[in-house]
Amino acid sequence: MHRDDLAPRIDHTVLGPETTWADTERVLDETAEHGMNACIPPCYVAEAADYAPDVTLATVIGFPHGQNAPAAKREEAVIADEDGADELDVVINIGRLQAGDTDAVQEELASIVAATPLPVKVIIETALITDEEKRNACAAAEAAGAEMVKTSTGFADGGAAVADVELMSEYLPVKASGGVGSYEEAIAMLDAGAERIGASSGVEILSDAPDA
Repeated sequence: MHRDDLAPRIDHTVLGPETTWADTERVLDETAEHGMNACIPPCYVAEAADYAPDVTLATVIGFPHGQNAPAAKREEAVIADEDGADELDVVINIGRLQAGDTDAVQEELASIVAATPLPVKVIIETALITDEEKRNACAAAEAAGAEMVKTSTGFADGGAAVADVELMSEYLPVKASGGVGSYEEAIAMLDAGAERIGASSGVEILSDAPDA
């Protein structure tokens, strides 16, 4: 895939616990230069929207564990929208999913989807759940009106895998995130059915992509 076609399918990401505004500014500069999207912490969205108004900004909700109270996650979404975010990456409540309470998972997601007009990507943390639970999570996201499902936060052992992308793409478009660090890995995920790549290595991925 040519560099110009790949770039808008990458969410160039900086989400570590020690992320500073300087780190975020660097990612925004790289994103703007290369034509990618940015995925940044919620605390910097308002500044980022002013600093890089032409960059598509994703931010995270309930990150990284997904166990915030549903009302808190919904309010996070509203604040992100008001601050200038363009997309929301929402972590499901994995414990409730594993306990079989998929109704609660779906209801929480539906309330977040309804809270703003922003597209919602649902992070299901594939490394922590079974294939059956992955299917239940994707079905809940689809029923809740989410736009996409996303493999991973990057904070659990394991990340994006081809088999998971193939499974998840049966339900919704997929964002493959977690451990995607090269052009070859990104293409493997896209070939498996991913529509978007989440990576802190966006510049490196593009550096190996062929020119248009």
